[in-house]
Amino acid sequence: MGEVTEVRKLQKKLRQIENLEIKITLSPEERLKISRKAELRSRLAGLVLQLFGPQQTPGIVEEGNKEKMKRQVEDSSGAVPSQMPPASKIPKGEPSAQVVRPTLAGSQTNIGTGEIQVGLEGERSETGRRRDTAGAAKSSNHRTDLSEDCPALAASAEPRTETQQLEQEDTFASLQALWEKARFRLRFLHGHSDIVTCVVAIDNLVVSGSRDTTVKVWHVPTATEQRNLGGHGGGVTCLSAPPPEYCRRLAQSLCLSEKERFILSGSVDCCVKIWAISNGHCIKSIYTFNAVTALCFVPEGPGYIITGSDAGKVQAWSWRTLENCQSINAHQEAVTSIQCQGPLVFSGSADGGVSVWECLYSDHEALRLLHHWTAQVTGCGGGARLALSPRGDRVFVAHGRACVRILHWRTGAVSRLTNHSSITGVTDCVHQTAGLLIGSCYDLTNGESALNLFSLPQCRYLASLTSPEAPRILCFAAWLTASGGHRWVTGGHSLIVWEQLPKSGKQRGDVTVKRDSRLEDLLESETEDEEQSDEDYDEDEDGANDEEKDYQSHNATEAQSASWFRCVLQ
Repeated sequence: MGEVTEVRKLQKKLRQIENLEIKITLSPEERLKISRKAELRSRLAGLVLQLFGPQQTPGIVEEGNKEKMKRQVEDSSGAVPSQMPPASKIPKGEPSAQVVRPTLAGSQTNIGTGEIQVGLEGERSETGRRRDTAGAAKSSNHRTDLSEDCPALAASAEPRTETQQLEQEDTFASLQALWEKARFRLRFLHGHSDIVTCVVAIDNLVVSGSRDTTVKVWHVPTATEQRNLGGHGGGVTCLSAPPPEYCRRLAQSLCLSEKERFILSGSVDCCVKIWAISNGHCIKSIYTFNAVTALCFVPEGPGYIITGSDAGKVQAWSWRTLENCQSINAHQEAVTSIQCQGPLVFSGSADGGVSVWECLYSDHEALRLLHHWTAQVTGCGGGARLALSPRGDRVFVAHGRACVRILHWRTGAVSRLTNHSSITGVTDCVHQTAGLLIGSCYDLTNGESALNLFSLPQCRYLASLTSPEAPRILCFAAWLTASGGHRWVTGGHSLIVWEQLPKSGKQRGDVTVKRDSRLEDLLESETEDEEQSDEDYDEDEDGANDEEKDYQSHNATEAQSASWFRCVLQ
């Protein structure tokens, strides 16, 4: 067995162990696996050092493939079409993209692996066709458009004068210097008895949801628990906070104070609950018939609650009547993330697919599908928990690997933002706040956790924040204080407030700020890389020893239940 294959097998085992550690109950066999975590980490670290040395690259480059690994992103010379175009060229060696152009008229839509049945009003149903993306994307005349939101990724999109370039570099250097001197204080919020799966910030309050079935409201300045919202019959998987204007409308209809704020929570008990924060009462509950795994509030028109289920269904609910407007079988596996950007809604699934929807302000047809990009286009292997963060024409996608994918949702063009200097890194969540893109980072070999900061819109690496006390970060929320300082909250095994300290203060920070030059470039590959499905590296039963057979015997079960997301649901 080659060293590269051994590295990949060890990575897979460590990912399985990390997932096992967040399960509520463990079998004796699973406990035995966890007991070997330190040994596997040591073996993996030794192999990585042997293969790549101290300056390891964020990808495995096998002999004969080094020429195909490039640290560059190609620019685009063409404008983005206003209508839905065919998908752009995806990295060489991957299958062609699947693109759909539907206008959904019915309330039930089935999205399959390659074809989508679309109901067109006044016309017969048509079948979405695959668009062959084979083309000349590698040609210098047909390059990936990354200029609109990330101008640093497409330097030739808009020629700049030397003075403008110098000014931009000076601005970036100043920002980089500020973050290198940043200091943060960590405060732990104790109260949950299980994994914290979601967090939301409202003014000086943080709302957290946990697998322990509770939703808790915290007063951040004093780090105290204000409310314990109990009522769900299963683990809480997602939270959303409607804007104040929509809260006022609901408060008026319920004869409550106009200053009342509400929080939405989704759970595996198939319910979405609406809570009044002031008194902790559940004022409404929506039964969805499926375990709720993602939700967001769309502040457009009358307002809509969009939910995603463990069966891949996307549903829209009227904020005014709380009635179901539309149910769509959108994905093949669990919906793990739903985010909105104006009237657009983005859903990501454990099947690796990303869908883009338009809100139509109709109580009978709230969503219309604009694009559906499969795992073949996004490059996100099945079974991953996708976390989305949209910005303009791009969606930043975290999918449990060492990089953050950048999906151009209009064309299907994809590039990768390096978020870990080692192939053993895991990215669980990505978030945008105040000109920053923040990606969580977890190292399988040593258990170290960090937050990597990138400037927006340039997507250039600034710094990494680490702390020996910070565990793996599974969810993230952020806001600015009245003085302009950053305040973040991270969830996982612990709920932690990261509070930026004043520059003039003498208080020592709890966070180490460092820079890793290996995160400064985008990595685009023409060949299969470290994000290739782990199943591709399983050996045949005949060639495996007893230890390998033990892991292989669990592969079928692991694929269905041992991903981070499915473990959270158990």
